[in-house]
Amino acid sequence: MAASIDCPHWENGQGDPLVLVHGIGASHAAWNGVVENLKSDFLCISYDLRGHGDAPLPGESFGLDELVEDLEALRKKLGLDRMHIAGHSLGGMIGPAYAREYPDHVETLSLLSTAAGRTENDKEKVQGVVARMESEGIGNVLETLVDRWYTDDFARANPDVVQARLKQVVGTNPDVFLNVFHIYAETEMAPWLHEVSAPSLVLTGELDGGCNPRLNEFIHSQLEDSKLVILKGLKHSILAEAPEQVASEIRHFISHV
Repeated sequence: MAASIDCPHWENGQGDPLVLVHGIGASHAAWNGVVENLKSDFLCISYDLRGHGDAPLPGESFGLDELVEDLEALRKKLGLDRMHIAGHSLGGMIGPAYAREYPDHVETLSLLSTAAGRTENDKEKVQGVVARMESEGIGNVLETLVDRWYTDDFARANPDVVQARLKQVVGTNPDVFLNVFHIYAETEMAPWLHEVSAPSLVLTGELDGGCNPRLNEFIHSQLEDSKLVILKGLKHSILAEAPEQVASEIRHFISHV
């Protein structure tokens, strides 16, 4: 079994536990806007992935299995029997991988802005981003990421949010950042998504280049029990641009399961 790391967590609200899993080079704070809108309905539990935010740095490289075991260690630490899980981007891969390994502990899944069923062209594009980071440096690829993450209108209206996010990326240990980007780029859930039985919300932005509606339609088609929602006019950073909308979709989905 993969070794786990004790990741710091934050609890807000009351109700059934909803564990929130962030993406690459982010932290638990990525969920703050969503938590603000859901804490009246759920006990929102956010945490920092290993090597991110306040979490310890791992001593060696790691894969999706280790991130799953970190989540299981958190569940045990909190004494939870069953929980709702929502994951964004890489977190949207950790959630279903966890549900496949530990189905008895999962009530529902929300897979936000993630990817499966990539074509060869899709794979080349995302692996090309990783290759550029490794050859040119993470900082030199940031503008590419901004264009992928934010809509033009949001970026113009919220330069402080964009700059804070870029600072966060640059401040992430580069080995960890590249490690998790490799996991995101190389994980293919297609072979095993059909094994995930938890009721699942599949949600992405209409204009998300890397986690586009086509890939999310594929995820929806592979899952045993799922609902697909496409958010109009949004790219990848739906937690920052539309936290109320995301929270509303999660609340509505869980309440109707």
